[in-house]
Amino acid sequence: MNPGQRLPGTPEPMHRWRAAGGVMIAGDSWGDPKGPLVLLQHGGGQTRHAWKGAGEALGAAGYHAVAFDARGHGDSDWSPDGVYGQDIMVEDLLHVIDALGGHRPVLVGASMGGGTSLVAIGEDRVDATALVLVDIAPRIEREGVEKITSFMSFKPEGFDSLEEVAQAIGNYQPHRSPPKDLQGLAKNLRLAPNGKYRWLWDPRFMQARRDMEQRMARLEECARALRLPVQLVRGGLSDVLSEEGAQSFLALCPHAEYVNITGAGHMVAGDRNDVFANAVTDFLYRTVPVQGTPVQPPHEPHPHHVGPPGDVNDIP
Repeated sequence: MNPGQRLPGTPEPMHRWRAAGGVMIAGDSWGDPKGPLVLLQHGGGQTRHAWKGAGEALGAAGYHAVAFDARGHGDSDWSPDGVYGQDIMVEDLLHVIDALGGHRPVLVGASMGGGTSLVAIGEDRVDATALVLVDIAPRIEREGVEKITSFMSFKPEGFDSLEEVAQAIGNYQPHRSPPKDLQGLAKNLRLAPNGKYRWLWDPRFMQARRDMEQRMARLEECARALRLPVQLVRGGLSDVLSEEGAQSFLALCPHAEYVNITGAGHMVAGDRNDVFANAVTDFLYRTVPVQGTPVQPPHEPHPHHVGPPGDVNDIP
């Protein structure tokens, strides 16, 4: 279920996979399917389209890059019961991996997608070859999170025009240049029955419980458990992951590599895709070579983890 009318020019998903509870997950891919699998998971309120430039770059470098819409986002189904916690997102990730042949993946996750990736690996639910966290760590800034939730909650009834949508984005991301072609916004919107433009996410996603302290404690334990190659990428202008937050992660995971991309905000790949793609590709060439064996050997996963009582959503 994903109500609303698709706008002209909106790209259809290249793939659809059945995930937890029968929810259909929409995705795109780039590169040779025989190359090392790199799964790209977006942040809350985003879609798979946030990874298009990075996916194309990784595909050209010899990797099989796959980006997919999280449940309740983009062209994927909405959760029938309105549940969007980290554990159900990990279950969806496992289904996508199985649908792609069960190959050991590199997990690249931004914000919410990074939290999903960290839980999946840190709790031994996914045997990955490497992990890239994009502007996310256990310790994040509440003010930045509140700014995201305010943006996502703005105009719940929808926008009257694409110009109004562009203005809202500009207010939220003033460091970005305004879009030259407003039609490019269409892929992130639907035309609601009331004639207004609505974002492509389930409103119930914003109503879910978020316990920041419980979230931080869980992700810190996951960070301590990491043994595979890890890269943390921070946007130098980010108000969600501060330099202090990045350093606290590096203290928990001392072997992680760290890249700070100046001129980029929380949406790192969208702000400085060229620099981001180069940094990630360089990291993967050394840890998960296109021709060769990943640095991280495979391991037997622990018994299935069911998550803590009252599983909460990660940040948007």
